[in-house]
Amino acid sequence: MTDLQTLARESGTTFLLALFVDLRGKPCAKLVPVEAVDALATEGVGFAGYAVGAIGQEPKDPDLMAIPDPASFTPVPFVKPGLAIVHCDPHVEGRPWPFAPRNILKAVLARAAQEGLAPYVGAEVEYFLVDRDEQGRLRTADPADTAAQPCYDARGVTRMYDHLTTISRAMNDLGWGNYANDHEDGNGQFEQNFAYADALTTADRVITLRYLLSVLAAEQGMTATFMPKPFGDRTGTGLHLHVSLQRDGSNVFPGADDARGLGLSPTAYSFVAGVLEHACALQSVLAPTVNSYKRTGALTTASGASWAPRRATYGGNDRTHYVRVPDDQRVELRGGDGSANPYLAIAGAVGAGLDGVARALDPGDPGATSSEPLPLTLLHAVEALEADPVLTGVLDAAGDGVASYFAQLKRTEFFTWHSQISPWEIDHYLEAF
Repeated sequence: MTDLQTLARESGTTFLLALFVDLRGKPCAKLVPVEAVDALATEGVGFAGYAVGAIGQEPKDPDLMAIPDPASFTPVPFVKPGLAIVHCDPHVEGRPWPFAPRNILKAVLARAAQEGLAPYVGAEVEYFLVDRDEQGRLRTADPADTAAQPCYDARGVTRMYDHLTTISRAMNDLGWGNYANDHEDGNGQFEQNFAYADALTTADRVITLRYLLSVLAAEQGMTATFMPKPFGDRTGTGLHLHVSLQRDGSNVFPGADDARGLGLSPTAYSFVAGVLEHACALQSVLAPTVNSYKRTGALTTASGASWAPRRATYGGNDRTHYVRVPDDQRVELRGGDGSANPYLAIAGAVGAGLDGVARALDPGDPGATSSEPLPLTLLHAVEALEADPVLTGVLDAAGDGVASYFAQLKRTEFFTWHSQISPWEIDHYLEAF
């Protein structure tokens, strides 16, 4: 592997963003001049962990040292000349910090490697482009984007041509293989696709892409938001994950003699069964905000469909299922949304699926109706997480205590929201009694 110093020198980098995310997915970084790249590469760069946010520290705790992973080095001169991003693994006193999401995913991938399996993942990053009117109200950034069914509208894509092509060129300059950019189902909603890769690389790229979308949209006076449901009457924003497993460089999901007709192997069906069995707990990391359940709870939208699963079912090329099987190469998990931390979401999906493989679970026939609905709120998802030793084991993969910390973090988030008095309550109750 090429060292960080060589990568920086050969790319003409002058500053590096040494970046990691907390459990909520907040990107945290220090800007390091290339003159200090030797110290960054050998010692990392320090952070006061409590100031970072949700990463399991108190003010009295030792510094988090962000240790860069040279394999993640990403020059982004289209943001600022000479700038590069390098994703980091937080350490404390020389050991990987268990509350760091990237460390959690790496620990789950190490478990998979012990079984001779390597997860590969593709991610569909959806988002809205918005701004605010004179009264501060949220609105679509493109005032002409008002069609009743705007999905794939060529005119909507063309009006946002400058933004979409800037992001597309950036992804292709980085070697990600951008292959499509489209207007999604909600007014102001877009999706830009890139090729799948190993699980850690894809998670890093989701974080990088969110950063690029945010800063480049801001340069044009817009906000790129990954909030699951910024508008009550529109389709929510998903983070759909396409997952497969490789053994010795070969995909183990295709099956030659599949009586169920989906072309999957027994290993693939067991993986699906594991995801379905743990779906309710899995939603705590795939849909980790209060707002997430406005998306999965929606019955319909202005365009006519919510595109969000309500039960843990699976089937073929059918976008109403929790697990869609578009072909024999992969399965698509459709429960995730734009607020998902990709490291935790992928770790959870892989951990759930591998449990199914280890136990040789059978998902039943495609299309069978699940008796249990997905969680109705974030609180329900947290309770399911706490009752599921496999998913708590995923969060604790790099060290104990993370699952309980995460559950309390999300329970507090729920009750903080629940304690607010909404306009709906005033409208319905102020003079009702």
